[in-house]
Amino acid sequence: MAKKKSSHLRLILLKLIGDVFEKNSNQLMNYKQVSAKLNLNDQESRDTIYDILREETERGTFIEPEKGKFRLKELKNFITGTVDMTADGSAFIVPDDEFEKDVFVAPRKLKNALHGDKVKVYVFAKKTSGRRNEGEVIEIVQRAKMDFTGVIKISERFAFVIADDKKMLQDIFVPLDELNGARNGQRVLVGLTDWPEGAKNPVGSVKHILGNPGENDTEMNAILAQFGFPLSFPDQVEKESKEIDEAIPDGEIKKRRDFRNILTFTIDPADAKDFDDAISYQKLENGNHEIGVHIADVSYYVLPGSELDKEAYSRGTSVYLVDRVIPMLPERLSNGLCSLRPNEDKLCFAAVFELDDDANIVQEWFGRTVIHSAHRFSYEDAQEVIENKSGTYATELETLNRLAYKLRERKFKNGAISFESTEVKFKLDDEGKPLGVYVKERKDAHKLIEDYMLLANRRVAEFIGKKQKGKNKLTFVYRVHDSPNMENLTAFAQFAARFGYRISTKSDKEIARSLNHLMEDVEGKKEQNVLTSLAIRSMAKAIYTTKKTSHYGLAFDYYTHFTSPIRRYPDVMAHRLLQHYLDGGKSVDAETYEVACTHSSATEKRAADAERASVKYKQAEYLENNIGQEFKGIISGVTEWGMYVEIEENKCEGMVRLREISDDFYVLDEKNYCIVGQRKKKKYQLGDEVTIKVKKVDLGKRQIDFSLVQD
Repeated sequence: MAKKKSSHLRLILLKLIGDVFEKNSNQLMNYKQVSAKLNLNDQESRDTIYDILREETERGTFIEPEKGKFRLKELKNFITGTVDMTADGSAFIVPDDEFEKDVFVAPRKLKNALHGDKVKVYVFAKKTSGRRNEGEVIEIVQRAKMDFTGVIKISERFAFVIADDKKMLQDIFVPLDELNGARNGQRVLVGLTDWPEGAKNPVGSVKHILGNPGENDTEMNAILAQFGFPLSFPDQVEKESKEIDEAIPDGEIKKRRDFRNILTFTIDPADAKDFDDAISYQKLENGNHEIGVHIADVSYYVLPGSELDKEAYSRGTSVYLVDRVIPMLPERLSNGLCSLRPNEDKLCFAAVFELDDDANIVQEWFGRTVIHSAHRFSYEDAQEVIENKSGTYATELETLNRLAYKLRERKFKNGAISFESTEVKFKLDDEGKPLGVYVKERKDAHKLIEDYMLLANRRVAEFIGKKQKGKNKLTFVYRVHDSPNMENLTAFAQFAARFGYRISTKSDKEIARSLNHLMEDVEGKKEQNVLTSLAIRSMAKAIYTTKKTSHYGLAFDYYTHFTSPIRRYPDVMAHRLLQHYLDGGKSVDAETYEVACTHSSATEKRAADAERASVKYKQAEYLENNIGQEFKGIISGVTEWGMYVEIEENKCEGMVRLREISDDFYVLDEKNYCIVGQRKKKKYQLGDEVTIKVKKVDLGKRQIDFSLVQD
C-alpha cells in the first residue's frame, strides 16, 4: 500500500515538474531552479526532484543538453481526454485536441477511471518510433456518470450490483444499510458514493428500485436511468409549470401578428399528444400563396434561469421509447399550454412565406404570432385527402403538397441526399407486450410537413447568418453536418458495387446524385437497411454549434433547428436568439452558447441510444415466443466474434456467434465486410441472405442469439 502511495505521489510530482517546464517555455533548468519554482526548498524534496529528472531522462521524457540542465523532450507530456473502455479492462484515451493521437492505458494504470470519464493522462515517452502512445491516468477531471442501473444480488453480509452497462466492468458493492428496501434480484438504480484507495470495486447506495426484471415498466425505466434521463420532474419544476396562467393577456395578443382568421391546421401522428407545429394557408390576391409555419412559442412560457428552463436544458430533448414519450417539459406545457390543439388560441413563433406557383420565395417574415387551429389531421387523414383529392381542406392540402414537391425537387437538384431507412414499429397490448412488428411508411403527408419545416429552419438560419459578416457576425445556434470522410465513402462505394450500385466520388454533387439513385433503387429491396445504414455510417454526424458551416446532407449553406421547441432545447435557444436580434439586440457571447450546443449534441446522442435500446428490448421480447423458429435474414454486420443478421420479415436483429458455426473456423475480413472459413474459404458477406434459427433471448441484456441453418 505504501509503495502504491509513493508511486502516486511521484506521478503527481512528475506532473508538476512537467508543468514548470511548459509554463517556462521549456527553457533549460537544473533541479534547484525547478525546486524553487515549486517552492520546495528542503533538501529531501530537492533530492527527489533530482532523482525524477535523472530517471525520466533515461526513459526519454527529459533531455540533458548541458550537464545538470534539463528540458522536456516533447513539450506535451500531459493530455486531457475521454476514456473509451475496451472489453479487457484497458482503455484508449481520446484526446480533447483532435490532432493528438489516442493514448493506450493498461488496466492497472487507469486509477479507477470509467468509460466516458474526462481524465488527465501522463503520456510516456516513446522508446521506438513505431510504438503506440501509452500513458497513465493521473487525475479524473470529471466522471461521465455516477448512477448505474443493474440487478442487485444480496447475501448475508453484503450486496453488489451487476451493472447493465457493458462498459462498466466492475460490480458495485452496496453495504446492507444502503439497500433502501431493495430485494434480491430486483433491478435498481445505484449511485456511486466512494471508491477507496486500492479497492477493486466502487461502493454505492441504492437510489431507486426500478422493479422486477422482465416487467415492461421496469425495463423501460431502466433504459431511461441507464442513459441518464430522470424518471420524473422535480417538485419545483412541476410547481412552476402549474403556476403559469393559462389565459393569454390581451396586451400580448396586440404585440403579435394575428392569424386567428386565417386557415390553420396541424398534421401529426395519430397518437401524438404534443403538437408543436401548425401550417397556415391563404391564396393572395396576386395569385401567390402565403404559407405560415407556426411553432409553439415555448420561450414565452419558459424563461431563462427559471427551474423549468434549467430542467429543459439538463434533459436537452424528449426521449421517444417504443411505448412512451419522456418529455423535455412537464405535461402541462408539452401537452397543454404549448400544444397547438384545435379550436384554441395559441401563441407561436412563425416563419411566413409568400411563394409563387413555382415555390420561389417572393417575401418572408419572421416573428411572433397568435393562431387558432381549425383542424387536427393525423398523417393518415391528410394522406387520404391528398390521394382522393376530396375531404376537409382538400384544395389547400393539394396546393401545399404540389408546392412541397417543387421545394423537394429543388433540394435534391442542389445536392441533398435522401436517406429512407425503414423505421420499425411495434403493435403492443395493454401491458406493453409486443404482438407484432411492422415497418412505418412515409408518404406525401409526412414529406409535406417535413419540407415546410426544412424551409423554415433554413430561412431562419440564413436570416441571422447573413445579417452581419466577419467579426460582427451574430452568434446563433446552427445545425451542421460535415462532408463525408472520403476513406469511409470509398469503402462504402466498393461494397455497394457488389450489389451492382455505382457511387461516384468525383464531387459533392456527384456523391449526392449517385447516393440518391442508390436510395431510389434499393427501396423495398432486402438489402435496403444494410446499404442505408452503411451509407449513413460513412457520413459525418450532425451536431449543434455556433460555428456556422453548411449542412452537407441537406445541401443547405445555413441550417438550424427552429421547429420543435417542445421537444428540443436548441430550438428554444434559436427562438430566444431570433427574437433578441429582431428587437435589435447585439450579438451574444458565443462561448456560452457553444457550451450549450455541445451539451445538446450529447443529450441528443444519449436519447437516440436510449430509443435504440428500447427497440432492442422489444425485439428480444417479441422473439422470446419464437425460439426454435427459422427465418430468412440479411447479414447486417460482421465483427471478430460474430455476424449480425436482420430478419427480413420483422427487421429484428440478432447475432450468430462465429465459434458456433460448426463447418469451419471463421475469421473476420474487416476490409471486405465478411467472415471467411479458413479451410474451405467459404464467405459470409454483409448483405448476404441466410437462414437462421432463434436460439436464445436474454431480455436483461437485450440480446438475441441466432444459430445459422446451413445446407
